[in-house]
Amino acid sequence: MITCVVQYVIDPAEIEAFERFGRRWMELVDRHGGKHHGYFLPAEGASDKALALFSFPSLAAYEEYRALFGKDPDFIEADTIRDESGCVLRYERTFMRPLLPGSPSQASTAP
Repeated sequence: MITCVVQYVIDPAEIEAFERFGRRWMELVDRHGGKHHGYFLPAEGASDKALALFSFPSLAAYEEYRALFGKDPDFIEADTIRDESGCVLRYERTFMRPLLPGSPSQASTAP
C-alpha cells in the first residue's frame, strides 16, 4: 500500500470552495481504486494549512489513477473548482507507506 499525503497552502477566505474541491476528490479517489482518508482543515484561529491523505494498493494503481488527470471530465470538473476559486495557493505531495497496527515490520519481510 502507498499513501499520498498532500500538504496544502489554502486561501482561508475560500475555505468553502476548498471543502467542495475536497469532497469531489474524495469521491473520485474512492471511485478509481483508492481509499480516501479525508481532508484535514484548520480548526482554530487563522490558518492557511490543510492536509489530505489517500491510499492506493500500489504505486502502479496510483499511476493508473493519475493518468486520468486532464482527460476524464470528472477530474477536469474537480480541478475547475480549485482553479476558478483560487482556494489552493500551492501544494506538496509526498508518498509514504503506512505502519498500521498488526502490520509486519519491513525488516521481517525483506528477502
